Amino acid sequence: MSGARPGERDEGARRVWFVTGASRGLGRAVTESLLDHGDRVVATVRSVSSLDDLAGKYGERIVPMALDVTDRAAVFAVVAEAAERTGRIDVVLNNAGYGLAGAVEEISERQVREQFDVNFFGALWVTQAVLPVLRRQGRGHILQMSSIAGVTTYPNLGAYCASKWALEAASEALAQEVAGFGVRVTLVEAGEFRTDWSAGSMVRAAPKSAYDAVLAKRRHGLSGAYAHLQPGDPGRVGAALLTLVEAEAPPLRVLLGNGAAELAPSVLRGRLTEWEQWRELAATTDAPPGSAA
Repeated sequence: MSGARPGERDEGARRVWFVTGASRGLGRAVTESLLDHGDRVVATVRSVSSLDDLAGKYGERIVPMALDVTDRAAVFAVVAEAAERTGRIDVVLNNAGYGLAGAVEEISERQVREQFDVNFFGALWVTQAVLPVLRRQGRGHILQMSSIAGVTTYPNLGAYCASKWALEAASEALAQEVAGFGVRVTLVEAGEFRTDWSAGSMVRAAPKSAYDAVLAKRRHGLSGAYAHLQPGDPGRVGAALLTLVEAEAPPLRVLLGNGAAELAPSVLRGRLTEWEQWRELAATTDAPPGSAA
């Protein structure tokens, strides 16, 4: 008989994860690492057949479920079914997402809306759907797969960066709202990893010739030419996430990859310097002390 109190996970049992975008890239690698660790994973994908090999290897420890994260009603239904089938959800990994390459002037309305539908709204719908489960449990951890592009920006990736910045803002507010329920939130700000993110997974806007010279280097970098050559090893991400969820006081933000860890502080130092340089202008917009409304 379990010795856990209501709302607590029996330490003798493995965690139950809910992972979106588990069919490829980081999602697939993390799912395999968690299963190897002995945890149980509700792995959501567009097509469950993409997980047939894992189902054959890991049996009941993996629960493949079809899900389009842009369908809010479907998200709520799948989360409810997952919680019923597994009995609980300990960790949510909002990993589903993709890149959109194109200058701000080049990207179409449809491309931008679809980018946000997956990268931001998809994560939002999963978060909203799972929160009642986590609140009832009195515990849980939501891992939002952000990016170093959620800290800084890159030419030719404006919409992608915007979707990650939106995720960062909502998640920071969320962390303050749910801490009292025993729910933790961590933004995983990943650098470059050896996946097909810049190749088969990338959507590209129709280029405008006006930007040929300005964006030549960036377009080549996002052409897929360097796919699977990046420094980050997807096979190591699962262990890093396990370290996070096992921490007594996990961070709100964590950087993955040396490149991200070196870049983020320099970006923030640059902002601080610029804000300080224009500090006097900020003061000019306040009403003088004692003045009438």
